[in-house]
Amino acid sequence: MAAGIRDRVAILGMGCSRFGERWSDNAEDLMLEAFQEALNDAGIERNQIEAAWFGVCLEENNVGKTAGPLAQALRLPYIAATRVENACATGTEALRGAVYAVASGAYDIVLALGVEKLKDTGYGGLPTRTRGTVTDLWMPNTSAPGAFAQLASAYQSKHGIDKADLKHAMAHVSVKSHDNAALNPRAHLRKRITIEDVLKAQIIAEPLGLFDCSGVSDGAACAIVTTPEIARALGKHDIITVKALAVAVSNGEEGSFNNWDGASIATARVAAARAYRDAGISDPRKALDLIEVHDCFSITELVLMEDLMLSDPGRAVFDILDGRYDRSGAIPCQVDGGLKCFGHPIGASGLRMVYEVYLQLLGKAGERQLASVDLGLTQNLGGHPHQNVSAISIIGRLGA
Repeated sequence: MAAGIRDRVAILGMGCSRFGERWSDNAEDLMLEAFQEALNDAGIERNQIEAAWFGVCLEENNVGKTAGPLAQALRLPYIAATRVENACATGTEALRGAVYAVASGAYDIVLALGVEKLKDTGYGGLPTRTRGTVTDLWMPNTSAPGAFAQLASAYQSKHGIDKADLKHAMAHVSVKSHDNAALNPRAHLRKRITIEDVLKAQIIAEPLGLFDCSGVSDGAACAIVTTPEIARALGKHDIITVKALAVAVSNGEEGSFNNWDGASIATARVAAARAYRDAGISDPRKALDLIEVHDCFSITELVLMEDLMLSDPGRAVFDILDGRYDRSGAIPCQVDGGLKCFGHPIGASGLRMVYEVYLQLLGKAGERQLASVDLGLTQNLGGHPHQNVSAISIIGRLGA
């Protein structure tokens, strides 16, 4: 009977590039920046890596359809390398491939790397008047802000939330992320904003204004994973392990039938339940010390607090306004600034989230370091509310 992967795989090292408008750098430069940090952190040579999983979503605009560019850019020694893609959850999908490879016993040391170079493409997430962009090819009749604005309307209607309360809670989410990003030199947007700034900003798709939306950026992040035994043999003392990795993909119910009310992310609820089970967590509100979620829009983060079973139904608005998810709150969320301030280079985001949890667990997060961290969760979402994939990882110390 399947028993999950709890404590069977350790994170030996991680790396993350600076996210932003990296006009003078190509995807290979970003990969190398993240990889070199991970290699130094792991304390190994590149020829000790036996396999790699490479996450890129928009391959035509980046590095092609194979894992060849990864092997070439990093000069990997003729190892097995596989490219994966799973919409905006691509980064976590790359990690899942690497972790499962180690857990299976097929390899000892494996690399997971995700990258995306979006700024050069002109990709902005909104429909355009020109042909040939990602939006034209993939979703010509909709937009990401429009789809997630509907999530906000459905949530407000289902729970009878006052519109002003919802808007203020969404604004709090954005202000919180900007406050946290001000302490993070790798974030794209590091300027603090106010509630008034958010509420007075231009509307993109009602009720989402400019500051409710994450940006577009370039970036890369990676992890080197192995077994706890090998990590210890290599001199690691504080061993960080994967407690659970869970993925759930929409099967059509949300968009095709009437049993979904449009007020939640169904896949997140399923993936969370699986991850908590595999990690042995009965009460996530007591177990988790920090979380990183897929805050592509402020409403997404808000709704996910309920989907992850951290807020009661209809109460996330008030928990947010009470500061429950602030860096000084009960369960800090987006202590690095999140997608809101890192932007969303699609292949990198999932691994970037894990990178922050990893740093916090090791006490290496600098100015933004939390006082006590033993267990963290990341939730990486791909697609729109009615059709998507949710990937969840739970990371902690060996044996904890």
